[in-house]
Amino acid sequence: MAGATKELIASAVDLLYPRVCRFCNASLSRQERGVICAACLETVKWIEPPCCSRCAMPFVGAVEGRFVCGYCTELGFHFEQGVAACLARGVVLASIHHFKYDRQMYFGTHLADWIVTAGRAHMDWSDVDAVVPVPLHPRKKREREFNQAEYLADAVGAAFEKPVWKRHLRRVRDTGTQTKLSREERLRNLRDAFEARDGGAWKGKRVVLVDDVFTTGATLDACARVLRIAGAAEVRVLTVARGAYV
Repeated sequence: MAGATKELIASAVDLLYPRVCRFCNASLSRQERGVICAACLETVKWIEPPCCSRCAMPFVGAVEGRFVCGYCTELGFHFEQGVAACLARGVVLASIHHFKYDRQMYFGTHLADWIVTAGRAHMDWSDVDAVVPVPLHPRKKREREFNQAEYLADAVGAAFEKPVWKRHLRRVRDTGTQTKLSREERLRNLRDAFEARDGGAWKGKRVVLVDDVFTTGATLDACARVLRIAGAAEVRVLTVARGAYV
């Protein structure tokens, strides 16, 4: 009886407030999760090999096996692997912005689906000890009212049955937005911005850093550097999207 009542209520709600795609206004069936229709989801540009194993940038051409691009070789990132689900364009980029800046939380279903799908396809979880979200400075978290990386880390942790360490890494300096900064400016901006707490907890651990977008990699690398200094044996990176760095 309770299930039938729930179905009737859901049907009434759908009749009064029909669900539509947030991008094209197409009607959504009750079987479709989230707020993006199947046609718009088909436009998502998934990142598949060949791509750089460190920064996930796609490569056009015939490449066999794992490879590291010249960008990553030159920079010497402190993380060993980088996986991104999709290119940061179209519905993916718009979904991230609506979720992150406009607090349209219903886009979170899609962001979580994308990042978990990529993590399942391209990352080995057998030896991972913990999932770590990139932290926000307390001021920014109060202003935004949530940390998008924590939301994503919770989804990843649940999917792969790994603990999520939200308090072991913190942002101790308010660096402001980095959206329009070059890589060099980002590096200067991030100097001494992060701190690893409970230093002994990191020793020998293999962790996956989670964030929404990999652009230049400066923020993720700053976090990875701090974790490696604290004793982490390996740091990997998992994001929803890969943005352009030029």
